[in-house]
Amino acid sequence: MRNGTAALLAVVVAVGGLGTLGAAPAAGADIEITEWVVPWENTRPRDPYVDGQGRVWFVGQRGDYLAYLDPATGDFRRYELDPGTGPHNLIVDEDGFVWYAGNRAMHIGRLDPETGEIEKILMPTPDARDPHTLTFDHNGDIWFSVQGGSFVGKLGTETGSVELVPVEGRGRRPYGIVVDANNRAWFCQFGTNRLATVDPETLELEEFELPRAEARPRRLALTSNGHLWYVDYAGGQLGRFDPATGEVREWAVPGGAEARPYGMAVDAEDRLYFVESGVRPNRFIGFDPTAEEFFAMTEIASGGGTVRHMYYHPPTGDIWFGTDTNNIGRARVVP
Repeated sequence: MRNGTAALLAVVVAVGGLGTLGAAPAAGADIEITEWVVPWENTRPRDPYVDGQGRVWFVGQRGDYLAYLDPATGDFRRYELDPGTGPHNLIVDEDGFVWYAGNRAMHIGRLDPETGEIEKILMPTPDARDPHTLTFDHNGDIWFSVQGGSFVGKLGTETGSVELVPVEGRGRRPYGIVVDANNRAWFCQFGTNRLATVDPETLELEEFELPRAEARPRRLALTSNGHLWYVDYAGGQLGRFDPATGEVREWAVPGGAEARPYGMAVDAEDRLYFVESGVRPNRFIGFDPTAEEFFAMTEIASGGGTVRHMYYHPPTGDIWFGTDTNNIGRARVVP
């Protein structure tokens, strides 16, 4: 374990300039961004998650660690992982245990922050070599994607049992994953133009092709009406899929076809947020599904590099993210 203290970057509140091919944001709220510099250089801090004490946990993908930021003090604390673990993502359960994806070491781990002890749950087959993104279901179990190995898995958090569902076909790349109100896991197949879902009881896989063959959905979000939203990383689109009807609608993002929308989140008012990672500096974008318009756009002061995953914290309304420029960031909507 290691401790550190952050340097606080300037707050950004101004809405940035318009991209060349997408729609301009309408007048409305701004997005205020605050960033903390992570004290361990070039470690790719990413995939934050807020625990019950308000601590912001994240992985150091290139540094082989788990850590948290205390936003009130700017202090960091670090927990070491084995060299070569390559942690990719983490989530925190109601008891405060931190679950992480050992992306390069073929396991999902559980950290007890009080003792520093780590329990490793190995994948049941070496083919599932790279656990990728974790998410809780409504029973407290964990669904996860396995990108290179091409599986979707379910981990029983009480039993430690792992069930794997193969995603057949070359280059499918299971990626962003969410769980809907019916406890069904949904995920992107980033190597294709497909979304898919898994029945929690039968583990039966069902796939849906998006209309554009060139689309490459990367991250997902769910709104309260059951609509599944995705960012098309390859084509610069924000898309909506209605599981009840199969209808798909898309909106060109402000940065246009080369915007590379990536990290994504949805707030308590069903407003959507994503980051244009192909724009320098990266830009944090808001979209209102009711008005069907983009309502805010803010540049990330550190540049961002790439924002890969985001987490919405309901008690505070904050959205947390990590950057390839070695920062942990917080976004707030300012009316």
